[in-house]
Amino acid sequence: MTSISPTLALAIDLIRRPSITPEDQGCQTLIAERLAALGFHNEPLRFGEVDNLWSRRGTAAPLLVFAGHTDVVPTGPESAWRFPPFAAQIEDGLLYGRGAADMKGGLAAMLTACERFVAKQPQHRGSIGFLLTSDEEGPAIQGTVKVVECLQARQEAIDWCVIGEPSSSQRVGDAVKNGRRGSLNGYLTIHGVQGHVAYPQLAKNPIHLFAPLMQQLCAEIWDQGNAFFPPTSFQIANIQAGTGATNVIPGDLELVFNFRYSTEVTHTELQERVEQLLQAHGLHYSLEWNHSGYPFLTTNGSLLEAAQTAIAQVCGYKTELSTSGGTSDGRFIAPTGAQVLEIGPLNATIHKVNECVSVADLDRLSLIYERILELLLGNN
Repeated sequence: MTSISPTLALAIDLIRRPSITPEDQGCQTLIAERLAALGFHNEPLRFGEVDNLWSRRGTAAPLLVFAGHTDVVPTGPESAWRFPPFAAQIEDGLLYGRGAADMKGGLAAMLTACERFVAKQPQHRGSIGFLLTSDEEGPAIQGTVKVVECLQARQEAIDWCVIGEPSSSQRVGDAVKNGRRGSLNGYLTIHGVQGHVAYPQLAKNPIHLFAPLMQQLCAEIWDQGNAFFPPTSFQIANIQAGTGATNVIPGDLELVFNFRYSTEVTHTELQERVEQLLQAHGLHYSLEWNHSGYPFLTTNGSLLEAAQTAIAQVCGYKTELSTSGGTSDGRFIAPTGAQVLEIGPLNATIHKVNECVSVADLDRLSLIYERILELLLGNN
């Protein structure tokens, strides 16, 4: 029988709350109660149907914030799971459940790290904050971005931010995310003329019209990337045309595409280049854009130094820096001037059936967070 550490016990409690976006299911209340016992001032912030929590201990600078989300993605077919996805079952040293790695395990590790640190150093330097949302896995428009706006309006500045997203690859702490690529979505409709397939001269097939441009877009080199980011990528996510009949040329072609872009190019430059290509091909089109996140990068500074030192001391190996993966709420925090890192469990099973996290990794991750606190806010 696996012994139940405080971190594991809290992770189990959080996983058993089915907080599918935008539901929180009491996760933030549970965390807030634990934080209040440590002397944190809790400020629940609800926007629309999204629950957020801003909690702070202390008023002085510097401010170290632990950030994360209590919402999880849907489970998919529960019959495909080894155990019920919200049962928080342990087997062979692994804790199974939706959100185990993304990111209730990280939240549990953050809280227990703070509990130990405050118990040892109640008069620590600066301040500690928690920024939690139930809208990270969803639209992300009523969550962290709104809380950050509130903090900025009252000039409450975050110096360092650790996000508990699952950043590790093969073993906990082997990689931290020191940045993320920007994300730009395009919703494009190519307008043609519907007609009978037997009379193509009386129609304009939008699929045929778009085909040469699609090849060009997929082959285009948007930039070369840099030391921290790979080259910008273009991917078509959805494409649709036709009535379902075999004898009708479609009138419109609709597609959704995405850029994951580096700091070598701006989203406005990408928009301009795409529209120039559309015009150069003489296409009749409609195009809408949705920019969902700027790229951010923490290349050096005291937070990165503390994280590297903590991982080396706790785990005994050197961590690597990475900017791979999707977007995170760091895109809303980094523009304020904060140093931002993502440090969390292994990401191998996130969003999958049978999502799980190593029980031992949870306790090791909590020690990493505690050591970061000691290095940045400790009195000795």
